[in-house]
Parts: sequence; C-alpha cells; structure tokens
Amino acid sequence: MPEAEVDPPLLSNADLATIFHEIGDMLEVKGELVFKTVAYHRAADAIAHEPVELARLYREGNPPKVAGVGQAISDKLAELSRTGRLDFYDRLVAEVPAGLLGLLRVPGVGPKTVRILYESLGIDGLDELRRAAQAGRLRTVKGLSEKTEASILAGIASLETRSNRMLLGVAEALVDGLVAELSTIPGVSRVEPAGSYRRRRETIGDLDLLAETTDAGVLVQHFSGLPGVERVLGAGAHKAAIRLSGGPQVDLMIMPPGEAGTYLIHFTGSKDHNIRLLGIARERGWSLSEKGYLRLAEEAEPVIRGTDARSTAPELRTFSTEEEAYAFLGLPFIEPELREDRGEIEAAQAGTLPSLIRLVDLRGDLHSHSDWSDGVHSIEQMAEAARARGHAYQVLTDHTRSLAIARGLTPDRVRLQRAVVAQLNTRFEREEADGRAPAATPDEGFRLLHGCELEIRADATLDYDDDLLAQYDVVVASVHVGRSQTREQLTQRVLAAIRSPYVDVIAHPAGRKVQGRDDLNLDWDLVFAEAARTGTALEMNGSDHRLDLADQRARRAIATGCLLALDSDAHRIEEFRHLEWAVGQARRAWVEPAMVLNTRSRAELLAWVAGKATRLAARG
Repeated sequence: MPEAEVDPPLLSNADLATIFHEIGDMLEVKGELVFKTVAYHRAADAIAHEPVELARLYREGNPPKVAGVGQAISDKLAELSRTGRLDFYDRLVAEVPAGLLGLLRVPGVGPKTVRILYESLGIDGLDELRRAAQAGRLRTVKGLSEKTEASILAGIASLETRSNRMLLGVAEALVDGLVAELSTIPGVSRVEPAGSYRRRRETIGDLDLLAETTDAGVLVQHFSGLPGVERVLGAGAHKAAIRLSGGPQVDLMIMPPGEAGTYLIHFTGSKDHNIRLLGIARERGWSLSEKGYLRLAEEAEPVIRGTDARSTAPELRTFSTEEEAYAFLGLPFIEPELREDRGEIEAAQAGTLPSLIRLVDLRGDLHSHSDWSDGVHSIEQMAEAARARGHAYQVLTDHTRSLAIARGLTPDRVRLQRAVVAQLNTRFEREEADGRAPAATPDEGFRLLHGCELEIRADATLDYDDDLLAQYDVVVASVHVGRSQTREQLTQRVLAAIRSPYVDVIAHPAGRKVQGRDDLNLDWDLVFAEAARTGTALEMNGSDHRLDLADQRARRAIATGCLLALDSDAHRIEEFRHLEWAVGQARRAWVEPAMVLNTRSRAELLAWVAGKATRLAARG
C-alpha cells in the first residue's frame, strides 16, 4: 500500500522573507539590473511585516495581495508557500557559491566588490577574505587598495563582535503575536511586554512578557505549547521560558491580580535603574522585589507582622499600578523609556522630569517617498494614508538626481511632480470644503507639501541649484555616497548643507544602519553647534534599520540647542508606523514636544522654513 503524501513544512513569513532577501543578494552578486534586485528586497521586507500567515493562506486557496509585490514575484511566493520550494531559488543557489552571500554581511562590502573578489582571486568565503586582506593580496586587484584592505578587516572584526539582537520591528511582530495569542486564554486579564522592548532600546535580545491571570497553570501550559516553540527552557508555577524556532528566548512571568505595579517596574528594568530604586527603598526601611515592598527590621531582616506565632508572613505592600509603587518611594511615575539610570532618579526627586513627546503631538511627517523614486506606493496613496492618520501635512521627499540607484528626480521630473502635488491639494481642499473629508484640526485641513531628499555630493555641493530649491516647501538633505572620506571632508559636506538657506532638515545625520553600517565619522560638536546656530533641524529617523540620531546623540544635540524632526522615512504606506519608533527613541532622549519641528502647525512650519534665510542673515 503506497504511503500517504505528506504536506511540505509550512514556511513562516520570516522564512519566506529570508529566501527572497537571499534571491536579491544572489542577483546582485550575479550583476543583474539594480531594479530587479531592489524588487526582491522590497518584497522580502513587505512579507516580513505582513500581519497574516501568508503560506497558510496560499494553501487554503485565499492568496492575499501583498503591497508592493508584482505579479512575477507573487507567482514565486505562491510556489514557495504551497510547495516549500522554489525552482528559481534552487537554480540561483546552484550558480552562486554560498560563501559569497556571507561576504555581503561585511560592512562596506557590496555586490560589485564581492564579484570582483571572486572573479579575480577566487575568494568565496569569510575566512579566505580575511587571509587575503591580511596578506595584502586585495590591493593587487584593480580598483582595490591598501585602504580597502584595512576597511574590510575592520568590517570583519565589527561583524564578528555584533550581538544576535533583533531590530524593533522584528521584536514588535513577535511580541504582538504572543500577546494576542496569550490574551485569548481563559483567566488571563492582561498581558504586557516588559524588558528592553518596553524601554524601546534600539535592538532587543530576549523578550519578557508579564501576564495577569487567575489560572497560572493553564497559562503556562498553553505558553509552553505555542506553535513555533523550539524548546521549553523551564515551566514552573509562576513563570516559564521558551526558545522560539530560529528566534529569541521568551520569558513569561505571572502577576497575581491587582499586584502589577512592582512586577512592571522590576521586569521593565533597566538593572541600573532598579538598583537605584532598591537603594531608596532600603533607606526607607523596605526591601523591594517584583512581589512588592517587604518591611525590614533594624538588622535588615523582614519584620514579622503581629506577635501571634501563627502570623509569620512578612509585612508586604503591593500595588496595582506603577504610579502607586513609585509614589511609595516618594517619586513620581518615571516613564519606561527613561529608566536607564541616566539622571532620571535625580530629576524625579527634584521634580524636573521632562514632559515627554507623544505620537499624538506630531502634526505631520517631514520625510517620505513615493514610486517616483524608490518608494512602493503612488503619491496619492501615500498622501491619503497620511491624511487618514489625522495629520495636517505630509512632506513628499523623493530623492534628487545624482542618487541614480533610487531613481532620483531630474529638474524636469521635479516640475511634473510639483503639478501632481498641486492637483491633489486642490482636491483635498475641495473635499474639506464640501464636508466629504474632516479637517485635521478645526482650523487646518490636510495638505501634501512638496519637498525632496537632497543629496549632499562628495564635493560638498548640493544636488540642485538654489533657484530650484527655493521652490520647495521643505528640503531635507542627506549623505549617501562617499562615506569613506576623511572626518574633515564628511563634516564639511554636512556643514555645507546646514549653512544653505534652503536646507531645512538633515536627514538620518549619522547615515548608519543598525547592526549593518557604522556611523559617519563626523565632528559632532561642530555639527550640533552649527545646526543650532543656523536653525537647521536634525532628524530622528524612525526606520528601525536606522533610528538615527541615536538617543544619546540626540540628547547631546538638544543640550546644544538643536531643533529635532521626528520622521518616518516611509517608502510604503505601512512604514508611516515608523513614526512610533522615532517617538520612542525621542522619549529615550528626554525630548519634549517644543523641541520638535513637526509638532508645529502647518502654518508655523512653513513660516519657520521661510524664515531660515532671515535667521542666517541676522546671525551672520
């Protein structure tokens, strides 16, 4: 009797995304056209952020439409989802040595360099690359130099010391899925993320969850049997730990109903913040743990309540909220993002904690892209999505002409785009006047502002002349090329943009990629001083791949008197959510609403832009 056919394993969204990223990498190494490779990487990003399990829907006959994924790639996604294999991928694997993909992980090593190394020296692995660089063999290849060798060796060292931590977007997808699943279990009234994720650290290691339930046993049993669990690390009466397949460790702690206050404080951390709280509690005669405050005797032992021998339980104080638990120590509530022992305890004691910015404080977003350059969705789709968020404005900032890889706009295309923006704004105004669309505020409707992401060229000139720049509503400027220049050269390029009367914001100033590309080597004190002097805003970019400016650097910028902009850098409508990450990092930097340019109304923003030339003239 023939054996029954077994369905192939169901690939997760993360598995699918990994395969499409690898396809993009292999096509790059083979020297395929840029637009093809970019299409696969965009598809991979879109797949990774889908809220539904794609492979399951394909097998059930309900294939979803994934934003930004064209028909050719969609067909490959269907094949991979239904069969667990992809002929196109298998053919590429057979053609491209596996070690070449590993070389792309080295900071500063791109597909062109990988191809040259393989064709000229036969290098197809990280160890071979290291040995060749150490032996000085790379400089024998045309286009490579001693400086290239040093950069590659530094990149390999950086790669090997990086921790295996998740970006915020990856952590969010896991946390949201786990919270949604555990919240359905009978007896569970609350599930809260804690740890570094709740503090909005820029990368996340293990995940921590807190759950309030009346039946801990059922919750722990369900948690230990979740789909995707690779290994159960521990399962007790009040806590459990699992390791997800190909993912992080997840720790679950049970909170008794009505006692969440100290649990949330303890498991949110940070360790240094908690140590400071322990000290304050001890000075007041209490011991602090996640379970609450225990009274200490003079010998620092818990006081036993009552004289009856049967009353042996220590005196314990518990609280339902963090506010109450902090107040017990004479402190106001300290926001999770501040809990790093960077002065927040002293500020709390002095009554000088900042009133941190919130997402609702933002009136608009100053940095976004459309399919006119390297975005996915049309100008209209991006504008409608921004309007749906209740914003008063969105700035369209497609790339300028010299960034060819991103289809930067020529001056002729700029003029065509400006007309499209004007037409959309006419429609928005008419719809608001007719009552078909609500105004963002009682006195201000939504408008799409025309801007650009202006390339700061390697020779410190700007990509467009002043006459063209003067016609934009808002200009953000950034460095993408020539990153290996000296500290002085890079700094002078950024300063040239800051000093332009037509540049309003410096986008992702450090030019970094979290866990992927180091910061630009800038003289930051000089950059901050000049940005403050000229009134040029510095961006905190919300993409979890960038998060730039980093929180501590942004805090230095504020102390110097700089103005910030919190932006999404959205390339598709889903990425407007990056504003949440920008706000999270700003809160870690102690940022208040008045320190942020895009908390202003549209009229105030445009008046500020128009006044930069005047400010520069007045300040010399």
